[in-house]
Amino acid sequence: MSTWKEQLADQIPADMGNLIDTFEAQIELRKQGKLDEKVFAEQRLRKGAYGQRYDNGQRHDGVRTRDLSYPSGDLVKGPDTLWDAPGMQRIKIPYGGLTADQLEVLSELADEYADGILPFPTRQDIQLHYVHIDDTPDLMRRLAAVGITTQEACGNSVRNITACTLAGVCHDEVFDVSPYADAMTRFLLDHDDVQDFGRKFKVAFSGCAGHACGLVKMHDLGLLAQTREIDGEIKRGFTVFVGGGLGTVPQQAKVLADFATEEQLLPLAQAVSRVFARLGEKKNRNRARIKFLVSKLGIEEFRRQVQEELKTVPHDDRHTAYLDTLGDFEYQPAKAGMALNGTALPDGFSDWYRTNVYHQTQSGYSTITLNTPLGDFTAMQGFQLAEIARRYVGDNIRLSVEQNIVLRWVADADLPAIYRELREIGLGDSGAGTIVDITACPGTDTCKLGIASSRGLTAELRTRLIERINLLPDAVRELKIKVSGCFNSCGQHHVADIGFFGNSRRSGNHKMPHFQVVLGGQWQENAGSYGLAVGAVPAKHIPEVLEALTNRYVDERAEEEVFQTWVKNLGRKEIKAMLQPYMKLPSFDDKPEFFSDWGDSRVYTIDDIGVGECAGEVVSLFSLEITRAESAHFEALLALDDGDYPLVDQQAYKAMVLAARALVRTKYLDVGDDYGNIVNEFRNRFYDTELVYDRFAKGKFARYLFKRHDRPPTQVGEDYAHQLIDETQLFIENIHSAEQRINGVIVS
Repeated sequence: MSTWKEQLADQIPADMGNLIDTFEAQIELRKQGKLDEKVFAEQRLRKGAYGQRYDNGQRHDGVRTRDLSYPSGDLVKGPDTLWDAPGMQRIKIPYGGLTADQLEVLSELADEYADGILPFPTRQDIQLHYVHIDDTPDLMRRLAAVGITTQEACGNSVRNITACTLAGVCHDEVFDVSPYADAMTRFLLDHDDVQDFGRKFKVAFSGCAGHACGLVKMHDLGLLAQTREIDGEIKRGFTVFVGGGLGTVPQQAKVLADFATEEQLLPLAQAVSRVFARLGEKKNRNRARIKFLVSKLGIEEFRRQVQEELKTVPHDDRHTAYLDTLGDFEYQPAKAGMALNGTALPDGFSDWYRTNVYHQTQSGYSTITLNTPLGDFTAMQGFQLAEIARRYVGDNIRLSVEQNIVLRWVADADLPAIYRELREIGLGDSGAGTIVDITACPGTDTCKLGIASSRGLTAELRTRLIERINLLPDAVRELKIKVSGCFNSCGQHHVADIGFFGNSRRSGNHKMPHFQVVLGGQWQENAGSYGLAVGAVPAKHIPEVLEALTNRYVDERAEEEVFQTWVKNLGRKEIKAMLQPYMKLPSFDDKPEFFSDWGDSRVYTIDDIGVGECAGEVVSLFSLEITRAESAHFEALLALDDGDYPLVDQQAYKAMVLAARALVRTKYLDVGDDYGNIVNEFRNRFYDTELVYDRFAKGKFARYLFKRHDRPPTQVGEDYAHQLIDETQLFIENIHSAEQRINGVIVS
């Protein structure tokens, strides 16, 4: 039976295939105990493979498709337990754009490798839980065959680049930012200049200033579409924001450039990346996001550093080549646009139409939002939705930052029919964008950092709100609620009207789940401002707190007064007084139910909280680069076992060049990928200067590389292959020793 690698060989782009092959080799090396745990952890994170928390597969939406009673533990603890605990696989979906075929493949993978659920986090990507690491290479190959990657979905890297869900169909946008988000994704993916970050780096595009689709002001790098008249010509460009972020210490982004033209976009992003890699914190990961660097330097000095860095950025045809293909970025509707006239409307359609339908700028078409509770749905629903999409919208599917699915280019005349079909598969709920459409992170379901059950609380609040949604005034119906399981703001609680994040308190000898209440964040204007915490409340009191807040807002607000203004005018002292009755801690004997979390009947504990992997470990650039060489050497060994001696030569030569490149990049980041240039730089910087000489070999091992580079074999036999394997191993060891000597590490 052929493997997925063999079946999909002609469908996987060569660069993506090489990255997956390298990772598969690294898995085998780690399994044999030949790859350092810390380095492997960063490598798997950069492939999107996380460790996760375990709770016997229970999900707070009640969906559980198979037995998931895995043993507790980390994804990787050592060679003997590497396979013990399946984890989470994050999958990049740039700007949330999906085709029907891609959705179908994702559904297949969720069904075959995970728990049958497709969860959507808040970065327009997808996470599959309970995925065995042994399955990840084939999972990645099947994704690559339909144009999807997991490369740098996690770790200290550029994460999934997000953009407005309505880009290209919005009435208020300056222009469609989708092709620019696509171009930056391709340009920065696995780029040399984004490999040496101390923490993750998030990028977002927005087509207008007023709405919240792009949220550029809360990102490490935010791009807001603008146009300017330059020399009598209207030019496209962006206001560039830098240094925003939520997390434990939220910070608003600063304006790096009022206007950067589309020609300047990619070199500017590259320069920012180089400054972050060079000057950003590496030791203390709690201070390693770019927002701390911007704060430390000040925006003026940071801007100066970027301008100086721009002068050193090497020429790259890709900086502007993408502009020639902007016209290729077109949307192909499945049907011609037609008005909704005289069609019989099904029950519930009016409510759904009011909350879930957006009329596009293109006449006769609408965009519809599927309100997906808790941000996930089943693999079976995925298969069914792919078929619905093919019939009604083609490949115009997107994921939103509010954990919903969006179908664009729906002919207005088809709205009743598509609503009926969505209802039949359980995806026709109304209320998208309203108070019932609550955003929540995974919390204690699967996240090691979860303190309280964000999903459990969200499910409870949603149930109660749906029961009285028709009784709520518009001012309350339009509020945004967002819930995080801890202070890290993965649920974006800082930019909600009403946010909650998990914490705990002690009452007697027992711990009790709590949520801190955060009020007054601004979702609009691209996350215009952040809310403030006003008090911690027992988790079981949160529904009452929400009702008290919304009731008082309705009773006391001035005409047209928005919630954010009302909170500011009310003042924190009065808000704290209002919350005080709900903050009291009952004893375990009086109210034992308060000592269990939402959706969990067990007595609450936080003893199983672990170390989160979102940030990854800070691993040196050399360590990351040299593992590529070691992986290529391992591929050469496998080829030797198979008797494929030409492949041995190819992989062994590649391994030596990559090892040389690892050392060169400690001195010269811009060496590039050309083998000839790498060998020349290695010769000039390390061999001729005798930096790779040791007291025994006197440069002998370096000459193995020069010999193979200068005199490629015309024929490759078994003896030559064996010799080259050994020489390659010695060369890699020599590179390790040289790097340690150069960096002052004592070598025995």
